[in-house]
Amino acid sequence: MKLRTGLLLGTVFLAGITVGPSFEQKAAPAFMHLLGTPAWAEDAGKTNSAETLRLFTLLGRVMDIVRTEYVEPVSDKDMVTNALDGLVGNLDPHSSYMTEKQYKDMQVEISGKFGGLGIQVQEQDGHVRVVSPMEGTPGARAGIKPGDFITEVDGKSLDGMTLDQAVTKMRGKPGTAITLTILRAKAPKPLKFTITREMVHIQVVRSALYGKVGYIRLNEFDDDAESAMHKAYDKLKAEAGGKLSGLILDLRLNPGGKLDQAVAVSDDFIAEGEVVSTKGRHPENNHRWDAKGTDITDNLPMVVLINGGSASASEIVAGALQDHQRAILVGQRSFGKGSVQSLIPIPGNGAVRLTTARYYTPSGRSIQGLGIAPDVPVKESKDDEGIGYRESDLKHIITNTGGTHGKAPSRTDLPPMISTVKETPPDNWPTFDITKPDTDYQLQQGLRVVRAMAGMPPGNLPGVATTASSAKGGAPVPAVPHAPR
Repeated sequence: MKLRTGLLLGTVFLAGITVGPSFEQKAAPAFMHLLGTPAWAEDAGKTNSAETLRLFTLLGRVMDIVRTEYVEPVSDKDMVTNALDGLVGNLDPHSSYMTEKQYKDMQVEISGKFGGLGIQVQEQDGHVRVVSPMEGTPGARAGIKPGDFITEVDGKSLDGMTLDQAVTKMRGKPGTAITLTILRAKAPKPLKFTITREMVHIQVVRSALYGKVGYIRLNEFDDDAESAMHKAYDKLKAEAGGKLSGLILDLRLNPGGKLDQAVAVSDDFIAEGEVVSTKGRHPENNHRWDAKGTDITDNLPMVVLINGGSASASEIVAGALQDHQRAILVGQRSFGKGSVQSLIPIPGNGAVRLTTARYYTPSGRSIQGLGIAPDVPVKESKDDEGIGYRESDLKHIITNTGGTHGKAPSRTDLPPMISTVKETPPDNWPTFDITKPDTDYQLQQGLRVVRAMAGMPPGNLPGVATTASSAKGGAPVPAVPHAPR
């Protein structure tokens, strides 16, 4: 089977970041009337063509009314583009029509050759909301936070703009300044941030060594995600003297990317069995991927960190490792995007990004609109309400169908110590700072869980004396030796 898409983006756009660096594209089908006879005309006599013709006549009449009666002149091109926006964009949150310019802009974004802020943003109820500023980017350094609403760019309101239009306004040449007006929960008045755009290059993989436990953060599933992750693992293993006691894979705020990379990353940890399957309207969209009989860690105890920003490709990996009971999931419920998109170019007229299949975890569940529940629920902070919107909160989402059930298979492999893992951090827990791992409550609880899985004392949280020992015995394991790199 030739997969029509490798696109598994989460529902975020990025102001200066690439999510999916390349796509397997499919040639435009015959129904594109700009390239040949429309399918509805070819099918005359086979279906209710009279009704189809009536509807196209209605479209033409409305265009005539707009052309002659609207307060200002409107070109046929603009009317058709607006019609195509509604035709495709109202199907579901992940399908859209792109003009030739928008398509070229997307290709520029994929190349990474543009300036931006490094902010993941999402449309919510007609507003632009920040999902997350990416680590080390201008937006993060300026103090933009998840949950912020961007209301103005350089003093001009974003009201009435599409998400694409808002993101375009935030992009620009490196070295140029931009001022964002932000509405933030509990802030008494709007906040203004003046930020200098930069060439934004995402470090896809970051790693750290905590005692004998390896830590790998995967920020997106680009073309090199699996190879970069594999190299990071090999480096951590060498730094640990050739043997790790456990591994943490951090998929928090990872919006997705390439399907083949999600499969490859899962395959690195699952020795055999199904990784993921897809089902669509056409047989060519139905496929199943199986592990190839290798586990690069030789069944090392493993924890996966997830949250509401873990979407799509991230959910494929988390779901596969959870269903196979290969890793324990710690954190919060994931986003819930269980669909696959095809990118179909229309030469000279842009492209269509279209939802063509649903995907299913190895146990047969569809996480569409539901997300993946962690095995060990842990909040980021005491007053953390999580990412307050997910797939289920978006308009026109596709239904959850075809799955066997909504819950993961029951687990019998959880260490008894999970009863001591508190979902909420203590009152004196420090404010979360991604550059300071000892403030990361989810990470610290994940370290305790993976140490227990490895038969090591789980140890205490930072600030409290720990009795955890390294694999060689004797020496205390530092809770946080250094920040991820």
